[in-house]
Amino acid sequence: MTATPEYAARDNRGDNGIRICSTGLTDTRDLPGSVEELADLAVGPLDWTGSVLPALRLLGRRVVPVAELVPDAHAERVCVGSAPVLDRTEIATWVWPEMSDRVPPAAARLSGVLAPARHWRTALTAVVPFARFTNAAIVVPRSVSDRDGFVSTCLIRARQFGVAVLSADENSIRVELEGRSFADSAPAEQTAVSRWVNEVVYDQLLASETPAPSHN
Repeated sequence: MTATPEYAARDNRGDNGIRICSTGLTDTRDLPGSVEELADLAVGPLDWTGSVLPALRLLGRRVVPVAELVPDAHAERVCVGSAPVLDRTEIATWVWPEMSDRVPPAAARLSGVLAPARHWRTALTAVVPFARFTNAAIVVPRSVSDRDGFVSTCLIRARQFGVAVLSADENSIRVELEGRSFADSAPAEQTAVSRWVNEVVYDQLLASETPAPSHN
């Protein structure tokens, strides 16, 4: 299922760096569809599972997360009344060795992060920080991917970071470059940043009407 993009009732700016964006991201005027439409189309070719969440500004970048609940971890947190924690200062302590048995389990599984944009540089800049711990992809207009030099500029840079590249026109969406997949690899080591992103995504999954359950 896809959550309906909208402004958040609670605008977390300041130190936490979270903001729910409106239905559009910057630099999308030449894209053949809205951000949410392109994200919905992209998850199929990317083989990502879960809910397409509203566009978020995370770490100063505007991205579209795709995620699903982890049923056991979510049930455990409901039982003990452990709501999503969005305070980055508090979450920074969760990765300390002495805290390993004292923090709530990660209750969201982030399938990946998308950035549709008019310019590939804008999109790539948005998703690269997330490519360290989850799948990442960009969507650009087909008119951009068909230009001379696209392979030697965008695709080479995207390959360096393991980012998938898709192009879209009015009729179809096409994979130009397969990205690195975290599906068959060992889970990335949790950091303060990745754990905070997970809590933000968990919060958004709970805010959506019917978050998609995990397929695992």
